[in-house]
Amino acid sequence: MRSEIRTGAAVPAEAVTPLIRGIAVLRRLTEADGSSSLSGLERATGLARSTVDRITATLARMGYVRLDGRDAVLAPRLMELGNAYLSALRLPRLLDAHADALADELDESVSLAVGDRDGIRFIHQATRRRAMSLSFRIGDLLPAERTAPGPLFATEWSEQEWARWHERRAADPEDRGFPAVPARSRPLDGQGDGESEGEGRSDAAAPAAQLPTVGDDFERRTAEAREAGWALDDQLIEPGLVAISLPVREAGRIACVVSVVSHTSRHTASDLQDTLLPRLRKAVTAMERDLREARDVRDAHDAHDVRKPRDSREARESRGAQDSRGASDSRGASDSRGAGESRDTQESRDTQESRDNQGSRDNQGSRDARPVGPVAPYGLATWTSASKQELGREFIESLARGLTVITAFGEGRPELTLTEVAQATGLARATARRALITLEHLGYVTAHDRVFRLTPRVLGLGFPPLSRTSLPEIAAPHLTELSQRLHDSVSLAILADDEIQYTGRVSTSRIMSVHITVGSRLPAYPTALGRVLLADQPGTRVADLRPLTPLTPRTITDPAKFTAELDRVRKAGYALVDEELEEGLRSVAVPVRERGGRVVAAVNVAMHSSRRTPEECVRDVLPQLHATAGRIESDLRVAGRFRRVPLG
Repeated sequence: MRSEIRTGAAVPAEAVTPLIRGIAVLRRLTEADGSSSLSGLERATGLARSTVDRITATLARMGYVRLDGRDAVLAPRLMELGNAYLSALRLPRLLDAHADALADELDESVSLAVGDRDGIRFIHQATRRRAMSLSFRIGDLLPAERTAPGPLFATEWSEQEWARWHERRAADPEDRGFPAVPARSRPLDGQGDGESEGEGRSDAAAPAAQLPTVGDDFERRTAEAREAGWALDDQLIEPGLVAISLPVREAGRIACVVSVVSHTSRHTASDLQDTLLPRLRKAVTAMERDLREARDVRDAHDAHDVRKPRDSREARESRGAQDSRGASDSRGASDSRGAGESRDTQESRDTQESRDNQGSRDNQGSRDARPVGPVAPYGLATWTSASKQELGREFIESLARGLTVITAFGEGRPELTLTEVAQATGLARATARRALITLEHLGYVTAHDRVFRLTPRVLGLGFPPLSRTSLPEIAAPHLTELSQRLHDSVSLAILADDEIQYTGRVSTSRIMSVHITVGSRLPAYPTALGRVLLADQPGTRVADLRPLTPLTPRTITDPAKFTAELDRVRKAGYALVDEELEEGLRSVAVPVRERGGRVVAAVNVAMHSSRRTPEECVRDVLPQLHATAGRIESDLRVAGRFRRVPLG
């Protein structure tokens, strides 16, 4: 991913080499769509295999990757780095609903993008589900010249930024540094097609490499966008894909660009202008109004509560600020650390601590002991030190601490001084300073007047492949771990009307075991999974369910008793069903909740009744089941911070 690397800049003497190498591994995993063999990472990064092993072991300890045999797989918790950028950027929180509503109204895909050096990077996607649908993901980086947003961002470029664009075009003539788009080998329309007369003759006779190609007219398109105030993409990325874009401005500058994306089978480029541009303008007006209102609220808050503390912090920083260099404009954030976070994040931390006390982990230690949610000062530094003591040289403390610096930023904390970063992470100032120097060198942090910000490039650390992760994919490794520990079948299910639908399943290889496949449906009322899901439904009425038909002599069929059982399940937080669906089948289930506390799924352990008594299920199985649900919820909350996680 050449466009992700700052070329031509010498590595600062104080840069943290393990952090540079660790980020290189994360980038290669991202480029490989989230999974790679360890030997593949060795080849792609040029690092020694022992170094790759230590880096992936450290990332696994942090919960950022999962080690599956000889493969490393990106894990949902890595998204907290991208969440860090998005939450302080504020734009997704303020504008996502507008983009989603526009997509629903037009029945077309709508995206939000920000500028990232000489490219554009998506921060939101509202994609229509069709046979041919948009495959771009949050965090994907595209070359500016092959998009509709690109010319709009380029209207604000300096001469230095234009020079950098020309340099990149020359160094990467095929756009190989942008894996999200096809190679740039297609000539411009009407060029290189064998014309033999007039102006086409010289191009037809020229070598293919010298023909005008897609993007060569970028400067002209930028001038047109400056004059018109909007821009078109007429099949610049690939044939059939068209888009129209408008800038969303804040305080006179482009904050982001909103695009409506379609296919030529539905709209031509001129159709987009004639049909969709008026509605797009209306949506942008509403977006800019919300940004102004949010800015007014923020300015009023700063005037009363923030200005004086900030001045005093800057005064303290001025005594020893040798850490700042370079200037740029970006944002930073975190969804999982620092004060002012939501209650469900604290609950996520509590769940994690409960799991840590449980003491369960796989042989790589990939999901143990890591603090999640708000932590007291020095909590994370303490965690990294403890991990180093436990794992020894296999844990690279400087890598873990360097990545932790990214999560120091948060909503309401888009910019931080060195002292504030050190306080938020519990790191020594010298350690935080070296990490910031390294991140700035790599392009993930900018510094101006002793204040640091994250850049959109942070989204390139695993966010694109993980942004399409579904709940069953999030749950799968946790279900497998629990099944292997208990030697029983474990399942994930969602509610579909008055039935449950299995969306995840790990079966045992016993002669007598529960055989159910993903996609299977069962009535909800006689199952533990169903009762957990029904208990959370507001105003669940037995009359609305299918008839409570007896499936075994133990099946509850009396409406009053069934209602009382749902009340018990709601209060207890679990359901245990003993031979009500089928004789000899015993099951215990607990809920899985999303960020807002709503039950979106349930996970269960099912077994033959001869395996454990009901009392043993409650005593031995239920605590581990709750811990597994807690791990799933922790990952789900991170993955669902800025996107809807598909449940099936």
